[in-house]
Amino acid sequence: MPPVKPHKYLPLLLALSIFMQMLDATILNTALPKMAEDLQASPLNMQSAVISYALTLALLMPLSGYLCDRYGTRKVFAVSMGLFVSGSIMAAAAPNLVTLVVARVVKGMGGSMLMPVPRLVLMRAYDKSQLLYVMNFVVMPALLGPVLGPLVGGYLVEYASWHWIFLINVPIGIIGIWFTLKIMPDFHAPETAVARFDVSCFFLFASRAVSLSLAIETLTHPGPHWFSISLGLFGMAAFWLYLQHAKQDKQALYPLNLMQVRTFRLGIAGNLASRLGMAAVPFLLPLFLQLAFSRSPSESGWILAPIALAALMTKPLIKSLISRASYRNVLIWNTRLIGIIIIMLSLPTATTPLWLLIPLLFLLGMCNSLQYSAMNTLTIADLRPGQASSGNSLMTVNQQLSISLGIA
Repeated sequence: MPPVKPHKYLPLLLALSIFMQMLDATILNTALPKMAEDLQASPLNMQSAVISYALTLALLMPLSGYLCDRYGTRKVFAVSMGLFVSGSIMAAAAPNLVTLVVARVVKGMGGSMLMPVPRLVLMRAYDKSQLLYVMNFVVMPALLGPVLGPLVGGYLVEYASWHWIFLINVPIGIIGIWFTLKIMPDFHAPETAVARFDVSCFFLFASRAVSLSLAIETLTHPGPHWFSISLGLFGMAAFWLYLQHAKQDKQALYPLNLMQVRTFRLGIAGNLASRLGMAAVPFLLPLFLQLAFSRSPSESGWILAPIALAALMTKPLIKSLISRASYRNVLIWNTRLIGIIIIMLSLPTATTPLWLLIPLLFLLGMCNSLQYSAMNTLTIADLRPGQASSGNSLMTVNQQLSISLGIA
């Protein structure tokens, strides 16, 4: 049993923070065409605003455990909320795309802690008999974020302005900071027990991720590609140096023995390949509908909502489906079906009724949910207890990196 009984509103605070982060991850997509018009940028270049956020999340999430042990969960969570709110204000006031990207990086710095820190607090504040119930309560609002995000974003852009998709976070975040300082337990490790953080490994891993993502993103721009090639070579060199460092350091950020586990190795590769294709759909579809078919932001929001709604409805069915069909068969046939659906999404014309897309996107949402759940479970299934923490962290980072690479 925990020594101090957690506050009764603690699960609500944690659910609010995760919901805010998940809502923010999808609310931007339906607003991109209007934002591009106001910022005098190409709509296709607006991918930088999405990539910068996802990439920052991926890079800083591994720091969450160390920062909480070193400074305490209350301080880390409050500062994260503050950064998230500050980034939202900066984004709403951005006069151009460059400033918006900087604001999204600041926002990502805060958002990177808004999911792992609540998970850590739950594990330390509640005993095992309560943990499952509380975890389900906290996660359920987070699942609604992707459903509401495109709709809220579409209506805010259409009936107010795109600035409100960022400003909506400000009052929620300020309330969250106040409650954090009042009711958040301050878990931290004793100074003598704080694990060493491998700065060299982190720098090399981050350099590799940023360089390769920027290399792919800049390849889409017109002009000579020598800069993109240089970035790619630098990223590969950083990755090689990371491997050499990790061979000699048993406490590396991500130990190489993780890749000796066959299911983990295949799961990481499969997750990356799957998300490369699927991550771009929520980004490209609103651009496609609004720019090519002259649809409104709210209409494109309603079109995206079935993807997240289907994913939410499919969750309870996944376990029984996999137990009957096996991971192998589910992943083989589900991957093929996803490929067919993505191809079919390229077929509609300006005269195609929008309602015809809804069943297709609902099916895509079901397949996505099945694919991600099966891949995630398979990835960590055979890890030993000593590998679970670093393996789960690498899987989460891999997911965010694949999103940024897919959109790039």
